[in-house]
Amino acid sequence: MPQSGGLYEKVLARLAEGSELQEMVPPRASAAVVLWRRTAGGKLEVFWLKRSERLAFMGGFYAFPGGGLSRRDASILVRGSPAGVEAACPGAGLPAAVTDGIAGLGPILAPGLVACALRELYEETGVLLAPQRDQRAAEEASAVSLARARRRLLAEEQDLAALLTAEGLTLDAASLVYAGRWLTPPLGPLRFDNRFFLLRWPQERALQPEVLPAEAERGEWVRPTEAVERWRRGELMTAPPILHILEVLAQEGPEKGLERLRNPVEANLGPFRRVEFRPGVLLFPLRTPTLPPASYTNAYVLGTREAVLIDPGSPHEREIAWLREALETVRERLGRRITAIWLTHHHPDHVGGVAALRSALEVPVLAHPAAAELLSQRGIPVDGELADGQRFELAGDPPFPVRVIHTPGHARGHLCFLEETFGSLVSGDLVAGFGTIVIDPPEGNMSDYLDSLARLRKIGPQALFPAHGPTIGAADAKLEAYIRHREWREERILAAWRSGLREPAEMLETVYDDVPRLAHPLAERQIVAHLERLEAMGRLNSS
Repeated sequence: MPQSGGLYEKVLARLAEGSELQEMVPPRASAAVVLWRRTAGGKLEVFWLKRSERLAFMGGFYAFPGGGLSRRDASILVRGSPAGVEAACPGAGLPAAVTDGIAGLGPILAPGLVACALRELYEETGVLLAPQRDQRAAEEASAVSLARARRRLLAEEQDLAALLTAEGLTLDAASLVYAGRWLTPPLGPLRFDNRFFLLRWPQERALQPEVLPAEAERGEWVRPTEAVERWRRGELMTAPPILHILEVLAQEGPEKGLERLRNPVEANLGPFRRVEFRPGVLLFPLRTPTLPPASYTNAYVLGTREAVLIDPGSPHEREIAWLREALETVRERLGRRITAIWLTHHHPDHVGGVAALRSALEVPVLAHPAAAELLSQRGIPVDGELADGQRFELAGDPPFPVRVIHTPGHARGHLCFLEETFGSLVSGDLVAGFGTIVIDPPEGNMSDYLDSLARLRKIGPQALFPAHGPTIGAADAKLEAYIRHREWREERILAAWRSGLREPAEMLETVYDDVPRLAHPLAERQIVAHLERLEAMGRLNSS
């Protein structure tokens, strides 16, 4: 059986040699609506949803009703237009690292975008902005028929334009109020250019929001102050724009807070948007020569006062300069001071900025001994070692406990870092926000990798913060899916072996018929890793 290894690292090295900052794929236009009301006691409430954990994008996160622009949205007639759009700047409040690689930003109201907002609102809550002369009577009379029509819409048996025609209705956007524009950070190939709208929806309306099991698990009216506190207690996950809107509404309300919503510069950390899905875990995506479809490596700042910087992977001077500016802002505004650099492992897309930042921050670099050995061979000295089970209590109010977990498989010296208060796991290359992980012998080992996944399932993190791709809320489901996928692939390899195929290259067409031929060289290394595992288990001898 072939034992040549290191192909994965050779690919990364080739990418680094010819790396240039490539133009990003334009983000998809999207829209969301923030329903709000005052209770009888005058308390402000907003309506939000918990997204289904089955969703690949932000599964399990709390969000406002909304979604991506459909091709058919531009054909839907909409009367009126949202208030506040004319005076708003198209790119207000968007920092450099978020807009980098996007060739210009389109207008705030792209064709069909308002129809998109109203369609998504109706699909996810049943609230339909299509007023008639006697609105309350119309809502009561059409409640049953609209509920049936909504189910047909969700089942894709009918589109919104046909539904409106059948009901004799026309959408009306005059009640919407523009409340800001946010771009999804470059965490993966899927990005959204999202516009938010406020919509006052009193308790007295006959038609009230109702969530049907589909993309959302449930919905609720909640006070913004309560929602923010639930996030701070680590009870839920939500995205930066949702948290910012909640904070502004809690402090100033939907009328006085409009300027802060429309120009959210306070949510920026220098050239980056503040991305903190859970308390104490700041994420900074850095453009990095890495394995496609990824083009970024996520660096993390872990801690609430004393903090550590994890995996500054980009070798690009501009990215490191941006990160340094952001870290200075983090220190000044948030009071979080970097005291060390921690590395999940030695691969070049995780350590490209280590030397520059060690010098700039004047802090030590720590890694697993196996990673330290490999890094020293490349001229990157490591100042201290991190061991499995080691615990750190980063100073803060309250203190911020972090445990080091050795998770070999992708690399012998691979580490994960578990924030123990809320169960946030900085997972390096153990998992990815999209796709799977390369296991390339001899540095990679499939048995070790599967053991690491199983061990983490027993530990039970609540959320995964990978090096590539978005944060994962349903941690256990993701870990289980990774294990099941590898077991499924392994059974295909065993079936190929039993059919008489012996060389990994011979197995590619049957075992990896679901990946493009361009990926076959690395896929072949996965077969090698599985065969090594099967041989060690004695399963090849019995076949």
